Amino acid sequence: MRIFISTGEASGDLQGSLLTQSLKRQATAKNIELEIVGLGGSRMANAGANIIGDTAGIGSVGILESIPYILPTLQIQHQTKKYLQINPPDLVVLIDYLGPNISIGNYIRHSWPKIPIIWYIAPQVWVWAPPWENIANIVSITDKILAIFPEEANYFEQQGANVTWVGHPLIDRMQGAPSRENARISLGIELDKIAIALIPASRQQEIKYLMPAIFEAAQIIQNKLPKIHFWIPLSRPALRHPIQKAIEDYKLQATLLENQNLEIIAAADLAIAKSGTVNLEIALLNVPQIAIYRVNPITYWLARKLLKFSIPFISPVNLVLQREIVPELLQEQATAENIAFQAMELLLNQDKIRLIKANYQQMRETLGGIGASDRAASEIIQMLLNAIR
Repeated sequence: MRIFISTGEASGDLQGSLLTQSLKRQATAKNIELEIVGLGGSRMANAGANIIGDTAGIGSVGILESIPYILPTLQIQHQTKKYLQINPPDLVVLIDYLGPNISIGNYIRHSWPKIPIIWYIAPQVWVWAPPWENIANIVSITDKILAIFPEEANYFEQQGANVTWVGHPLIDRMQGAPSRENARISLGIELDKIAIALIPASRQQEIKYLMPAIFEAAQIIQNKLPKIHFWIPLSRPALRHPIQKAIEDYKLQATLLENQNLEIIAAADLAIAKSGTVNLEIALLNVPQIAIYRVNPITYWLARKLLKFSIPFISPVNLVLQREIVPELLQEQATAENIAFQAMELLLNQDKIRLIKANYQQMRETLGGIGASDRAASEIIQMLLNAIR
């Protein structure tokens, strides 16, 4: 039996890899010979998926920012549809990745109406629901939505979807995370030294719009606390050169490491991070953080003024409880001075640190228990078996 998984960007590759591992494990337990093919990246490949198109590095956020990725995305979509014509799957799983997955889902539904389509981790239209987005399209092409947030499940149920809330898969991922003490031993950080995790980018656009403000803020912090050291996890090898060059240009006391994301975050006293899934990882490791979001100024103006785009929060950590748990600095607020000010507050103000950690605990309780990936895989395997009977 063959399952096709379609996802994009670094975070989707991570979620796809966790799901692939659970699917493989459950298929083996049920003596099912299962092939997983899909769109993703190296993490999915390492988990056992046959990657027919690498989408981990072609995602973007924003209107103008997406333009360079239109052609590569269309090329991968074309290749994928040709592959599927020759190798139709028994079941399809879409993970986030709104525009491309709508296209894939519509193609599957039109070409093979009886192939089940599951959307696991639906696009966050339940948060931002733009007036130009056809929410019904998401519901109409899917046989089931596997939701990771309670509010996500409630929203799509109200839209008429068949929904199961499985909980958040990062809860599972954190079970393998090191303790603060072990992470510091692994990285060679003395227990009394201040360490800050800088997480500026997983997309190319963030190198341009986010990293300068974050690194300039780090420079300000370093001037105030000369013995501090910055640790930077590398999300994709393609970003190594620009990040390493920026470390040198800003004269930061920093170490850039690949494949040690959780160790770096767990060891940190504070994280200054781009907005995204990594904010949840930081929160689940109980590390105070500042979430930063910046896009092309023209994109921001178009979204706010012309398209009337409005969301309550940008960081997933704050979205979970629909209130500010961690500081968010968006667009014109995301200056080096503001980032540095918030960072010093979270390094030195024990009351704020305690409040953030208490709020993290509340947030954690809404994400479900251990086993989210296995619950999702169980739903998928059951639907697969029902489809082929």
